[in-house]
Amino acid sequence: MKHFEFENDKLIVLDQRKLPFEKEYFVCSTYQDVYIAIKDMIIRGAPLIGIVAAYGVVLGFREIIEKNLESNKIYEIIKYLASSRPTAVNLFWALERMKKLFEDARNFSQNQIYSVLLDEARKIEDEDKSINKKIGEHGNTLIKEGANILTHCNAGALATGGYGTALGVIREAHFTGKNIHVYVDETRPYLQGARLTAFELSEDGIPNTVICDNMAGYLMKLGKIDCVIVGADRIALNGDTANKIGTYSLSVLAKHHGIPFYIAAPISTIDFNIKSGLKIPIEERSEEEIRFFNGKKIVPDESKVFNPAFDVTPAENITAIITEKGVVFPPFEENISKLKEK
Repeated sequence: MKHFEFENDKLIVLDQRKLPFEKEYFVCSTYQDVYIAIKDMIIRGAPLIGIVAAYGVVLGFREIIEKNLESNKIYEIIKYLASSRPTAVNLFWALERMKKLFEDARNFSQNQIYSVLLDEARKIEDEDKSINKKIGEHGNTLIKEGANILTHCNAGALATGGYGTALGVIREAHFTGKNIHVYVDETRPYLQGARLTAFELSEDGIPNTVICDNMAGYLMKLGKIDCVIVGADRIALNGDTANKIGTYSLSVLAKHHGIPFYIAAPISTIDFNIKSGLKIPIEERSEEEIRFFNGKKIVPDESKVFNPAFDVTPAENITAIITEKGVVFPPFEENISKLKEK
């Protein structure tokens, strides 16, 4: 499934807000368009946000050339793109990588710099696809034959360069014949599970059942869940993990019922500069996402609305973190530090 493509100095992205019933594309001709695509969740998913932001830098430098601006304008563009969303660390990781490359090439001609930046953005994209496959392979070692797996939000191909993180593990288990079944949290308020994860699984012929977010505990009590696998937007050095709102609740339920709880994410999602989840900024999104459903108001005007996009799952609720370098078990701080050394 092709959900984004850079061609003819334009980044064309699939509008994920319209899936699964409409397939529309949003064309990013400028870095401002890329900002909108990230901010308005036309695209989403930590790895994909990083990839798209890298292409945003490329579009920004194209504008520098066309308008005959100073090359240092790129710093302003990078800062602007970084302000699009605060929680997913892949955004800042990718932008920092593009910034460093620019600084290494700043003595080149502007056209040469543009080529270098474009090559790097494509490299980030290609690396992510390869990383996802490795995450899937490592994670598959944890999946039992016939497992019933619960996942939350969408950590699939649509959230990455391709294949997926949490769904990469699920895909690998399915394609190796393990006869799995996936329970998909609908994931409010944007329903990324019901709209996107169920769509991806169905496209691949992976048996799945969509459930409301508040049903997970009951299924665990009935013995219908063997493990939980979710993605991540930022992982602290001690293993605390920010992911889509509702993930923390699942981790508490899984711990109570003695069910393994796995995080699947690339090393670029680890923020080695923060020691715990207390330092992870949590994005609070517009009240309108909850006040309205399918264009119809469902919340009284007099009621206040609280809409954090993420919560933080404490490390003690996490069984293991699945990365492209292997599966990381507690003690997380010690073993995550070893990943940095690698």
